[in-house]
Amino acid sequence: MRTPGRATTTVPPGERGATRIADRVVAKIAARAAREALTELPPDVVPPHATVVVHHDRARVRVSLELPYPSDIGGQCATVRDRVASRVHALAGMDVPEVAVEVERLHLAPPHGAAPGKAQGRTR
Repeated sequence: MRTPGRATTTVPPGERGATRIADRVVAKIAARAAREALTELPPDVVPPHATVVVHHDRARVRVSLELPYPSDIGGQCATVRDRVASRVHALAGMDVPEVAVEVERLHLAPPHGAAPGKAQGRTR
């Protein structure tokens, strides 16, 4: 809606200001992306947690997570790194030069075909 008698002015793009995305928002994006990258996790796994350090338009991310064992731990960590970097870049517009993945705990998966919750190992 225009006000009669008032001229509209256009501010050049370089003078309009900037949008700052809070570190905790970037951390939530990273944690969600890490969860999306992991498939078939045991039910008692704690969801991934991320911390970030943002400097200008660059975010350095540390993701802490739990993984099933045995599994391809290196492959899962690489998948998490790729997914976190791409999602933070896509959603927050930040470059992500570093994603450190910290595996806090490994969950022993039951042998294939074993009933869940059933004791494993030798019995006498």
